[in-house]
Amino acid sequence: MKIIQKNITLNEITSMALSIFGNFVKAVVDIEREIIALDAELHSDLEALLLENGSKQKNIWGINIYPDMQGADFIEFDSMINLRPSQGNRSRNVENKEIQKKIIAIVAKRIIA
Repeated sequence: MKIIQKNITLNEITSMALSIFGNFVKAVVDIEREIIALDAELHSDLEALLLENGSKQKNIWGINIYPDMQGADFIEFDSMINLRPSQGNRSRNVENKEIQKKIIAIVAKRIIA
């Protein structure tokens, strides 16, 4: 598991994907601190890592990154940690479009080609 506070290359993401799932890597994004935790079998492990390192629950969201895909298929907004009825998110998906936009911007900023 790794917290990305600066940048990571797409090649590094691809290597992480190959080591566990093959075609994707699980990630958790802190939309307030603009950091990403990567490379675990479970989003909940990445969530715990960020919480231990100062993130707040309300700001972290689980996604999957598909390094071989482009456009809308690059990020999948699906994780059990996203189930948050208290925040109005009643499914595994990130339902709030503004939060999705923040996640996309952070991923684009942190993952370089």
